[in-house]
Amino acid sequence: MKTPYIAGDWQILFRPEENGNYVNDHTIVKGSDGAWHLYGITGFGGGSYTERYFVHAKGDSLLAPMQEEGRSIDRGTLAWAPCVIGEGENYYMFYGPSPTQLAVSFDMYEWFGYPVRLEGEPLMAAHRDHFVLKVGEADYLMYVVGVHKRRGAVSLFRSADLLHWNFAGFALTSGEQAPLRPGWGAMESPYVVKRDGIYYLFITYTDCEAENYNNTLVFASEDPTSFGEYNGDGAGAKPIAHLYAHAPEILSVDGQDYITTCGWNDFPNPNPGCVSIAPLNWK
Repeated sequence: MKTPYIAGDWQILFRPEENGNYVNDHTIVKGSDGAWHLYGITGFGGGSYTERYFVHAKGDSLLAPMQEEGRSIDRGTLAWAPCVIGEGENYYMFYGPSPTQLAVSFDMYEWFGYPVRLEGEPLMAAHRDHFVLKVGEADYLMYVVGVHKRRGAVSLFRSADLLHWNFAGFALTSGEQAPLRPGWGAMESPYVVKRDGIYYLFITYTDCEAENYNNTLVFASEDPTSFGEYNGDGAGAKPIAHLYAHAPEILSVDGQDYITTCGWNDFPNPNPGCVSIAPLNWK
């Protein structure tokens, strides 16, 4: 097992100008055109219940600022925390809030809504902030922030085709000694990476107070479906790292990993209104 740490200064990756004045939860994926594409929550107010579309940005490199391309998923309803995964000739965008929404594209510009089915989940298990990880040839795991026993949790769903999902339990829960208990749950923006047979779950743990807004915990497990029960400093799952980042993505280029951060303008951010990026090393 290795421990991740931020190994350099934060640099601006993207700052919106035409479609918003900030970026919150986002997704970054490399397209078949060889460019990196970013989709993220934006707007001009900064309140979660005014966020109704995603800003789309594009760049040839993660080491230079991206250019604003326009809006995606501008359908007049709430649109939160996209996750894009490429499979075959198509790209699949999952987003929230509940119920889970799906849009499909072949060019990353035009997105077509498509029905997606989630089966077997208890109430409040599927809420927002989707992340999809491919773990086999036809085996996908979807991590979704939810609420379990009135505390934050990461729900887990499994699929063979990205369209039909079955509830598979909770990947991470909060115990009775968990320090944060907002009604919506204190876990945000799960992201899972695999290194040398170990799965690392990055999860922002916050009640949206300034002092913990950039509080990302990292948990490690050999099993991508089970990271334990978090109780803060009490008994249970212990994070292997605390990173100063909000809703990060973990990306890799030529063997070097990078981490991003983002957020509302009224909260601490290395570069206000921006998605920022820094090198991520492991020790």
